[in-house]
Amino acid sequence: MDSLTEALLSGAGPEEIGRHELPPTYQAAHLLAAETGMFDGVADKDVRKSLHVGPVPMPDLAPDEVVVAVMASSINYNTVWSATFEPVPTFDFLARHARQGGFAARHALPHQVVGSDAAGIVVRTGAGVRHWKSGDHVVASCVQVDEQEPATHADAMLGTGQRIWGYETNFGGLAHYAVVRAGQLLPKPAHLTWEEAAGILLTAATSYRMLVGANGARIKQGDIVLIWGATGGLGAFAVQMVKNAGGIPVGVVGSAAKAALLHRLGCDVVIDRSEIGMGGDQAPTPERTIELGKRLGREIRRQVGEDPHVVFDYVGRATFGISVFVVRKGGTVVTCGSSTGYDHHFDNRYLWMNLKRILGSHAANLQEQAECNRLFQLGHLVPVLSALYPLTEVGEAARLVQNNRHTGKVGVLCLAPEEGLGVTDPALREKIGAARLNPLRTPARAEVA
Repeated sequence: MDSLTEALLSGAGPEEIGRHELPPTYQAAHLLAAETGMFDGVADKDVRKSLHVGPVPMPDLAPDEVVVAVMASSINYNTVWSATFEPVPTFDFLARHARQGGFAARHALPHQVVGSDAAGIVVRTGAGVRHWKSGDHVVASCVQVDEQEPATHADAMLGTGQRIWGYETNFGGLAHYAVVRAGQLLPKPAHLTWEEAAGILLTAATSYRMLVGANGARIKQGDIVLIWGATGGLGAFAVQMVKNAGGIPVGVVGSAAKAALLHRLGCDVVIDRSEIGMGGDQAPTPERTIELGKRLGREIRRQVGEDPHVVFDYVGRATFGISVFVVRKGGTVVTCGSSTGYDHHFDNRYLWMNLKRILGSHAANLQEQAECNRLFQLGHLVPVLSALYPLTEVGEAARLVQNNRHTGKVGVLCLAPEEGLGVTDPALREKIGAARLNPLRTPARAEVA
């Protein structure tokens, strides 16, 4: 173990952290460019075969960058896409980024360190960094932007230079150390553990922009919101946000076990897909889509008396046509992803003749992320961690997400030697209550191997 890591794990303060050199290499979950064709013609693209954990070189630090000692991270679906090299190998993104020259050229390497979430400790700052210093406890946003691009100053997500860190860039968060831009960092909520904090920012902020912020559906009191995949990371945060806004969340899940978890999360209305005849990830035929939409609509009206104002859909191909059909006249379908496929089909008559809207949303700008992070700091939002793995088992963690056998967020311990560390405001934690902080935690992975 290098001296900096030893110092961090012994509780070193800012001055001592600064006295230790960065290690020349560090442990990281990474992909290899030489393996991008390994799944060609393979039906089961098992991410455990492509995700490697081992030493990678520490990159040079740009003036606007920070090195974070990653105590914990989490699995997002973009890591599954990266590790299956679909829809395109992410090494294509790295090569395109590197063509800018300068520090961007560092990203085109024979390996890519993946991961788009992190909670940890700042250990180095570039010469141009003003608001962060060694020893700060932080969470990292997944969004990197070009601050010199005009569109960024209107909405960072509109900038052509916007990239998702650890997916469209290198040096991601599933590692002992990560390199991030200073504009990606926010203060870690002091009452959360490392692993709880590591699973909030990407998914929660994405849900915030989709539902709450000025760029999204702007839900209000009384709104009925249909949430597909309501026990997933995005969905479980969406349920909380709808409740906080005075709305009525209607959660759709795929099993009785997930339905029970969703009730524990406080969802008002829970619908099991099998009860309306839905199953699998394939898009239904046009006729079947209308039939399923009618069944779902009847069930929602039976339980709450009205059609939904908003449909929250990140599932994609398997659900999108139903979403467009079932949302009320003048309602909004908001989408941020397509975990079952990007090729969406819907009957446009039900959209245009009923004045419905489809709203695309992607991640969140830093202001939206800060507003969302504040809700965690106040205890108004809570983590949805359900399982926890050590970095050495990151392949198993990603496989769990790949097969949709998870609920909430799947955490990964990186430098943190055990769970439960990182809390600096125990009084607030006690006030909120440990049980409320972990409504989806399952005992099967309560202890990390």
